[in-house]
Amino acid sequence: IQGATSHHLGQNFSKMFDIIFEDPVTQEKQFVYQNSWGLTTRSIGVLVMVHGDNKGLVLPPKVASVQAIIMAVGITAKITDEEKANLFAACKTLEGELNEGGIRTKTDLRDNVTPA
Repeated sequence: IQGATSHHLGQNFSKMFDIIFEDPVTQEKQFVYQNSWGLTTRSIGVLVMVHGDNKGLVLPPKVASVQAIIMAVGITAKITDEEKANLFAACKTLEGELNEGGIRTKTDLRDNVTPA
């Protein structure tokens, strides 16, 4: 894996695209010298390759936008609406506590899917 690159492009592209500046001492117009660096997208690519597979992407907590997901489990056909509402409220309370503690948390209260 090529982690990063650095290229001195010289004046090739500035001459091609007429990118100039005025020298502050001589007031003469000159073509700029350019460099190019590549790290960001390659780093993201390595991150995806290391932490992803056919089941998806599981990022390390420090870089994940969401660090924890709270899901209500144990919901059966026998659960009452009141019990379900209490369970959902407890999930939202826990989400708030975790977020206040610096853990980026979301709650998934969908009732039409089953955890895999």
